Amino acid sequence: MTDPIQPASALPASDSPPHHANRLIREKSPYLQQHAHNPVDWHPWGALAFEHAQRENKPIFLSIGYSTCHWCHVMERESFEDEEVADFLNRHFVSIKVDREERPDVDRIYMTAVQAMAGQGGWPLSVFLTPSLKPFYGGTYFPPISRSGLPGFLDLLQQVQSAWHRRRAEIERSAAEFHQHLARALQPSPASGAGLSADLIRLGAGQLKKEFDPQHGGFGRIPKFPRPSTPLFLLAYGHAHRDAEAIQMVRSTCEAMAAGGIYDQLGGGFARYAVDPRWEVPHFEKMLYDNAQLANLYLDAFLAARIPRFAEIARETIAYVLRDLSHPDGGFFSAEDADSEGKEGKFYCWTLEEIESLLSPDQRAVAIRYFGVTPKGNFVDHSDPQPLLHLNVLRIADPRLSPEEASTLVEIRACLLAARGRRIRPLRDDKILASWNGLMLGALARASAVLPDPHCLDAARRNLAFIQFHLWDRSSSKLYHRWCDGERDQTELLSGYAAVLDGTVSLYEASLDPGALEFALALAQRMIDRFYDPDRGGFWQSPLDTPDLILPVKEDYDGAEPSGNALAALALLRLGAIAGRTDFTDAAGKTLHLFAPRLRQNPQSAPHLLLAAHFSMEEPVRVVIAGPAGHPATRALIEAAHSVYAGRRVVLGVSGPVDPFACSLPERDGQPAAYLCAGHTCREPASDPARLAEQLRALTPGPAPQSPIPDPISPGP
Repeated sequence: MTDPIQPASALPASDSPPHHANRLIREKSPYLQQHAHNPVDWHPWGALAFEHAQRENKPIFLSIGYSTCHWCHVMERESFEDEEVADFLNRHFVSIKVDREERPDVDRIYMTAVQAMAGQGGWPLSVFLTPSLKPFYGGTYFPPISRSGLPGFLDLLQQVQSAWHRRRAEIERSAAEFHQHLARALQPSPASGAGLSADLIRLGAGQLKKEFDPQHGGFGRIPKFPRPSTPLFLLAYGHAHRDAEAIQMVRSTCEAMAAGGIYDQLGGGFARYAVDPRWEVPHFEKMLYDNAQLANLYLDAFLAARIPRFAEIARETIAYVLRDLSHPDGGFFSAEDADSEGKEGKFYCWTLEEIESLLSPDQRAVAIRYFGVTPKGNFVDHSDPQPLLHLNVLRIADPRLSPEEASTLVEIRACLLAARGRRIRPLRDDKILASWNGLMLGALARASAVLPDPHCLDAARRNLAFIQFHLWDRSSSKLYHRWCDGERDQTELLSGYAAVLDGTVSLYEASLDPGALEFALALAQRMIDRFYDPDRGGFWQSPLDTPDLILPVKEDYDGAEPSGNALAALALLRLGAIAGRTDFTDAAGKTLHLFAPRLRQNPQSAPHLLLAAHFSMEEPVRVVIAGPAGHPATRALIEAAHSVYAGRRVVLGVSGPVDPFACSLPERDGQPAAYLCAGHTCREPASDPARLAEQLRALTPGPAPQSPIPDPISPGP
């Protein structure tokens, strides 16, 4: 239970927030700022709140969410802005608000607790803690009055408060016992018996393939999440093991998502998930981490399937991020809300009447058929008291277009996008997170070589410069997690280090810039020093000296984002192969061995760990390019090295802190040359980019070509 802090007038002057605001007014998080004027006397997560709960002997009500969370907004309007609810909280609990994107380490502990208690989790996360921060009851969204089997929030508060006073000793004893259960769940035991093996990878692929939806694409049940780690692993597995079925599953998924309403058919970029199996109706919030990972997925799908539409989706997704989520100095903002003007999806949806009023008769006919616009619509607005009616989410319902209609479609998109631009946009969460920026850094770097696109390389370099200037402390060699409104926090997280490391390695491979490689090596060493467990393997989610966590955690679950351990292991394997650092590859291998039982028992929970484990099974092909990084011929060879799909490949130059063996490889006849090397054995060098691509295709052939399938998304005759 929680009782928000006492009214500001009862607090010491130094701790009192401004008039008509609670303590969140001083926080930088946009989510916490949304709640800064609630009548609930919120505390931010930290020592002041904990001390207050202990001093007053009150339980804590912990509410975790994020700024673009629709149901977080709903619970705020219904309960946290209600004076009666706020008064009860303020008298009987210490209330704490946490932005789960700022503190995923805090969220992970209490989300695991609620999932164990209630059988499911989600946001808003509502947890009741003892003053020593141990959870004893929790759930997610609670309505203002009892309905659908959920207790009304005020009723729940009253019940918890009563139980706390009547049965406090019993509650604290139960919380202590549950704490021990939580500790076992969050700290994996070292692997015994069979560790990593090709059999484990094969079994994991088989389990993931069983989750495939053959009718609509994607993996798992509704709500349908893209979860790019699953198709990324299956693509790597299918290519290496010549499994055409696995590759076709990925191809079908990419086609279905790109044709659905989860993809913004006008402005590019993906929403967080779809509420139906057909990817038709999204939950409209757009997250940086989704779009970074999906850009990467579509780049890989393009290389593996050679479908031009996949490259176009990657371009449009990146263009969305660069247009709508970019800080002028090169960082990337976190997300855009699902709601605008208090209505979910209002910014993105259309009525038939709106379409007809904006387009000419010829354009209307094409738009209505192509996007599947109907008088009834396909999205139901549930907002009160005046829901919007007959809304259409645009998706590709009928892709068959003549060349003339394809030209008309370009005009239609431009017209509708301009009209949408005059609407009130959803809220943008403008905090900049190291972890999500690292994911986007990697996508931009790869796109610069795969598409190829020099603008993406410029954006990637600017992003790394932003991270180094605003989030990396050179004096202490620490990478902090959040920057917002001119200030960074003091939180270090494995996910931030690992994602920025992974992105920086990708930037090095796309540019051969020795400075990027030097930073990657410094970051990797610091990550190992701060997070690695040398005795048992694996990386802690937070440094062990983090003062405000009740448990140390080694995260292995790949949710919408890859786990820090998966990102760290894969990045260290790649960096170790580039720099000849066996200490990095050994740490990655020991980490994967620790989680081998998880991969064997429940591979669906950790597809990105499977991807890292698959990479570790064989030494990667090394493409060593001898030549000045800025030379046009060197650039052409870099692009050729990235033009062929290969699940196990690294690209490196011959200068800077690379493997000493690479430094011995010369140019050819005074011209840049590329060597395909396995260990210390290399093929005849190639100065012709086409020849290099041919060598790569011969070395990593993949499955036999499938019968051509018409691209159902691209305009055709």
